[in-house]
Amino acid sequence: MLQSLIRQGREAQRVGAWDEAIAHYETALALLPAEGDPANAADIQKWMGVVYRDRGDLDAAAEKLETSRATANGAGLHDRAASAMNSLALVELLRGDLDAATSLFLEAREIADRLSDDRTVAAVDQNLGIIANIQGNVALALLSYRSALDRFRRLGDEANALRALNNMGMAHVDLGEWEAAESCYHEAAELASRTGDAAWTGKIELNRSELHLKRRRFDAAQESIDRSLQVLHRLRAKQPIAEAYKFQGVLFRETGRPEQADTHFALSLGMAETCQDRLLQAETQLEWAVLHLEEDRKQEGILYMNRSLRLFRELKARREVLDIERRLERLKEMYLPAVQGWGAGRTEAKDPFTTGHSKRVADYATKLARELGMEGWDLTYLRIGALIHDLGNMAVPADVLLKQDALSEDERELMKVHTVMGESMARQLEFPDEVRPIVRSHHEQWGGAGYPDKLSGEKIPFGARIVSIADVYDALTSPRSFRAAYSRPEALEIMQKDSETLFDPTLFGVFRDMLKRGEFE
Repeated sequence: MLQSLIRQGREAQRVGAWDEAIAHYETALALLPAEGDPANAADIQKWMGVVYRDRGDLDAAAEKLETSRATANGAGLHDRAASAMNSLALVELLRGDLDAATSLFLEAREIADRLSDDRTVAAVDQNLGIIANIQGNVALALLSYRSALDRFRRLGDEANALRALNNMGMAHVDLGEWEAAESCYHEAAELASRTGDAAWTGKIELNRSELHLKRRRFDAAQESIDRSLQVLHRLRAKQPIAEAYKFQGVLFRETGRPEQADTHFALSLGMAETCQDRLLQAETQLEWAVLHLEEDRKQEGILYMNRSLRLFRELKARREVLDIERRLERLKEMYLPAVQGWGAGRTEAKDPFTTGHSKRVADYATKLARELGMEGWDLTYLRIGALIHDLGNMAVPADVLLKQDALSEDERELMKVHTVMGESMARQLEFPDEVRPIVRSHHEQWGGAGYPDKLSGEKIPFGARIVSIADVYDALTSPRSFRAAYSRPEALEIMQKDSETLFDPTLFGVFRDMLKRGEFE
């Protein structure tokens, strides 16, 4: 009876009848003898954990796999403990905890190698290939997958061989090696069909759809998405369904169907959040942002980019996805021009005299910051802050912005509100923490007489001190409604006169030297 239940559970798991598989496994566990049967108990618990993992229920998966590991270790069944650890590591990988996953993989491999357990060694090698791929070392990943594939073939293990082939296909896609990827997916699909593995049939079709999208073969991509969803919906496999919806959103966006794209990105994001898949959340937010920008919904596009950036940064900070730089660079390529175009439209529309002001301030500030040693994303955040530093001008009436006479006391107080309003708007749009202080504090003065918080000295955020110099310089060297532009020497003379109370003296000294060298021409 017990062995029959186990066989039925394994068969149901193989074809993707996961509810049925869990029911068989639970009944089998209940039938285990009172004195214990650790080998069967460890195996059943591991298989249940794998089912929960494939369905996207990571907490339940981790609980079952930890139990399997503890059961096996308690009975001295170290081969089963290593197998459970390998499966548990995959759960940690799906959660995004790369360090925990790597540690478990290496520990499992060490045990399996000591026991000459080729099957587990091959499984771990394949998973270490996934780690290498995540780290951006695609060449090493391919070597690991090939090693695993060769072992699985020697063992006659077609079920795991197809997994290795699928992973090799994904690596070839990353390298832009389309024909090699097609070949791997084709062979993997044949093995999945021969073994009757429904879950992997769906996953392979899903990966094929990404390949077709990258090659802009939209009809083929739609066919692959449809085939994958037919399987995945039946299996109720949440995470791959969420990814399929993301690809469907991209397909609709690229073929001019924005409403359908919106719907599918929303579905993808909701399911990715349910599955705790932060990488998929970040990628979906970014793809959705592209749609908003293309549809001239720039504010929504900026919001979604900021949300995507926040998630990518969290993943990077925890070293969960070490090839994150590639994704961040793609985001940066879109982010800067999007913010520049949107920011200029929002802050300069009321006053024709400020046309180009934000970009020039950003250019000056970036040059000064680079001279001071700032680089990478710190430099990007500074540039973003400079581009939107006057965002709050939207809240200032046009007649005040364009007034040719001296402002009244009330009008001066009204102008000061733009820094607070700008920060509030930047917060609503979820701009990074490094950006918002620049918006709020770029009118603070070194001597403490600025606004809105009367900060002084080094209490003023560093980025705001840089943008303050660039802002004043551009204001002086640009025409206004009430005066002509000052020449560069005249502007420097004016700034130098009050520099001790207005500007960080060290930063102003560097700026002055750069200006004299003609670096702000």
